[in-house]
Amino acid sequence: MLSDIRSHYGFTRDFSLLSQSAFFETTQLQLVLKELKLAIKDGKLIVLSGMVGTGKTSTLQRIQASLEQEKEILIAQSLALNIGHVTIETLELALFCDLATDKDEPMPKKSEQRPRALRELIKKKKKPVVLFIDDAHQLSEDTLLGLKRLMEVMRGAKSPLSIVMAGHPKLRNDLVHPSMEQIGGRVTLFEFDSLGADRRAYLDWVLSQVSASRTKPEALLTDAAATLLCERLATPLQFELYLDRAFTEGFRVGQKPIEVDTIEAVLSPDLNAMGARLMRNGYNVKQLTGTLGVKPREVHAFLAGQLAAERSQELHDRLLAAGVPV
Repeated sequence: MLSDIRSHYGFTRDFSLLSQSAFFETTQLQLVLKELKLAIKDGKLIVLSGMVGTGKTSTLQRIQASLEQEKEILIAQSLALNIGHVTIETLELALFCDLATDKDEPMPKKSEQRPRALRELIKKKKKPVVLFIDDAHQLSEDTLLGLKRLMEVMRGAKSPLSIVMAGHPKLRNDLVHPSMEQIGGRVTLFEFDSLGADRRAYLDWVLSQVSASRTKPEALLTDAAATLLCERLATPLQFELYLDRAFTEGFRVGQKPIEVDTIEAVLSPDLNAMGARLMRNGYNVKQLTGTLGVKPREVHAFLAGQLAAERSQELHDRLLAAGVPV
């Protein structure tokens, strides 16, 4: 957002930077944070599942900060940029990099020696360990299955190893598939819903966070405009994006507070179309092609509503049967 726009509306910072320095806790999120910490202490394989923009990464950062303050659990995290190419060896290395000190021996290069050295390292630390993996919906099936073996091997260290994976609902669906039963049956699942009944409270909170202390929400948005945003938007990311667009457009047309016509002008007409909903749940055309067993061209036609009604219903039913939210 340009400085002229921020000055006009009295904003002290950008909407896009809000999640880096502030955190809105819904009642559900408070419960998730409490139960998540207990599960980590018990040495479990944990999945945080939620569609794009629900705050999974912020939650991981918050729980890591809390654990660092308590100093009872050692923290490791995978920082690999290409998650799709991450292997069990990559995750072993992540654990070793974050747990080892200058006094420890370097990680062996031979595959049989690496898990042994890692197990001894964890045993020497005499504290529970947790490994965080973000965007875990991109992990391959082999890597997901390998996590089970990694946790089994590390039990010999006599200190619990927990693994916390955050990802789109696709990750949850992949893990409950019959072919993944050996790992899916061991997963502790936490699901992130949209803001739900907390939408208006979140909107007011966002405006209070980016505005001067005495600024009232109604000085920035009319009640009708706020109501429309809360009806159409569901996640923190969507609110940040469309509030930025609304105030940018409002500045262009000279509107303060922002009225409902400006909100209608900036909201995408395809905001809640099937393709957009599937993408927010982690399913792009390539993944839908595999799930449906059809060619990409037919997937594109399906998403665009160009298939015959009978064929469209058939594909729709296939997605539902696969647990894909449509």
